[in-house]
Amino acid sequence: MDNIIESKVSQWLGGQFDTDTVATIKKLQQENPDELADAFYRSLEFGTGGLRGIMGVGTNRMNKYTVGMSTQGFANYLKQAFTGEIKLAIAHDSRNNSRYFAEVAANVLAANGIKVYLFESLRPTPELSFTIRHLGCQGGIVLTASHNPKEYNGYKAYWNDGAQLVPPHDKNVIREVEKISSIDEVKWSGGEANITPIGKEVDEAYLQELKNLSIQPEVIKEQHDLKIVYTPIHGTGITLAPEILKRYGFTNVHVVEEQATPDGNFPTVVYPNPEEAEAMSLGLKKAKELDAAILLGTDPDSDRVGIAVKDLKGEWTLLNGNQTAVLLFNYIIEGRKRKGLAGDTDYVCKTVVTSDLIDVFAAKNNVNCYNVLTGFKWIADLIKRKEGKEKFICGGEESYGYMIGDNVRDKDAIASVALICEMAAYARSQGRSLYEQLIDIYVNYGYYKENLISITKKGMKGADEIAEMMRGYRENPPTTINGSKVATLYDYELQQVKNLKTGEVKPIDLPRSNVLQFVLEDGSKISARPSGTEPKIKFYFSVNQPLEKAADFDAVTKSLDQRVQDIIKDMKLK
Repeated sequence: MDNIIESKVSQWLGGQFDTDTVATIKKLQQENPDELADAFYRSLEFGTGGLRGIMGVGTNRMNKYTVGMSTQGFANYLKQAFTGEIKLAIAHDSRNNSRYFAEVAANVLAANGIKVYLFESLRPTPELSFTIRHLGCQGGIVLTASHNPKEYNGYKAYWNDGAQLVPPHDKNVIREVEKISSIDEVKWSGGEANITPIGKEVDEAYLQELKNLSIQPEVIKEQHDLKIVYTPIHGTGITLAPEILKRYGFTNVHVVEEQATPDGNFPTVVYPNPEEAEAMSLGLKKAKELDAAILLGTDPDSDRVGIAVKDLKGEWTLLNGNQTAVLLFNYIIEGRKRKGLAGDTDYVCKTVVTSDLIDVFAAKNNVNCYNVLTGFKWIADLIKRKEGKEKFICGGEESYGYMIGDNVRDKDAIASVALICEMAAYARSQGRSLYEQLIDIYVNYGYYKENLISITKKGMKGADEIAEMMRGYRENPPTTINGSKVATLYDYELQQVKNLKTGEVKPIDLPRSNVLQFVLEDGSKISARPSGTEPKIKFYFSVNQPLEKAADFDAVTKSLDQRVQDIIKDMKLK
């Protein structure tokens, strides 16, 4: 164990830490020095999205002290940025210690003279975003690690627009957090009178906003008995998803009971992530038993939703985030046109790694489609900059997150569950399944097929290995991939796009981000992006070709899948 780690361990053993923390450190010294080193080799970074890490003792773990120090830094910046009364809302998910961490954060803020609205019990992350604007708060915090495994927890910080922090506030908060070098600098208690519990009254306001998002309520009235299966995967969705479906008018909703109870141990799954087939397996079983029309599953903090529908052979299939986004965006754009709601200033927004098919059909429908960096804070930032000039309709990203309307400034699985079911009801009213509707979109606009692989690099060396991979791609970019020349290189870190044939370089008008995209002459696109919350580097693949008729769907699917696999093989990623 090096001297820096030993010094940090000594500080925790000699400081004003609780007896359980000290006892755990001493036990690790005796029984697991490698784990102790990992717990102290660095400080858990308060990044632009807040904190996320494994729970436990140490500077590199989620615990009372790292949460308290981060909250003190956040409080210090809030008091610099605002004058007069400062108000902040706090919510949490179903994870182990989430309530405890929420109370720690509330106590620290209150002790700093900040008025805190603390939800009485677990609530979805999007409701926290709504609450900030609804109660006129200057910021917010939600305790969640989203879809990470059960040993993780996290802390997301929000600003007064209901969105996660963007420049300059993100870096300014990080700077203030980094100034807190000791737990002795934290105001742990003394302001309890500044904490106000909130609950059902805010739920009611949020649900009413979601009810107003319905585009074709008359279709739901006609198709109210659409058979829906829903699973909250032991998370916060159980608090509001069944209720919003009821208020929309759906009368045939079935909850997966084995996963209905909030539980931070997530006993029925390995990963509480609706992107994973394993997490949706109990829901699929119930959907098959009931011969349902659609299955929906939300992650622990209910900002992401996954769905499953029957394919052309009547077999259940999980749609990926791009496919759901394509269906949802298309339904909203075309539904607004059918109802006479569309306007000249309507726009949608997606991230640069989300399906380009959305750009294609948005343009054909005279709707602007803006592309931003990964993360809903950038969609929210665009909404703020365009307020009063253009009308935001919906936004989304390939990682199963969608935002409908602008009253919530983060991805919202509760709203998405409602609109996706309305979308399924409309398809049924037309004698179509959602799967058939997806193929119709491909026939009309082109078949875009996407894939994603994540390469995990754990431990102390992982970050360095990922950085080296990106450095190699940036300094020595491939000239061909899978036999097709690289036509264009997008470097979001350098904020430039380069035509590799002509050498022409143009600026990218987006903030810096460590993302590279290779666009090939055959239309394929490969994106490389290190995760901001996990020790992973993600590679996104997009390939496309025309689909002349629905009967060709299987053959074209096979061809596009093979192209993706050939690209992965050529890039030596597997």
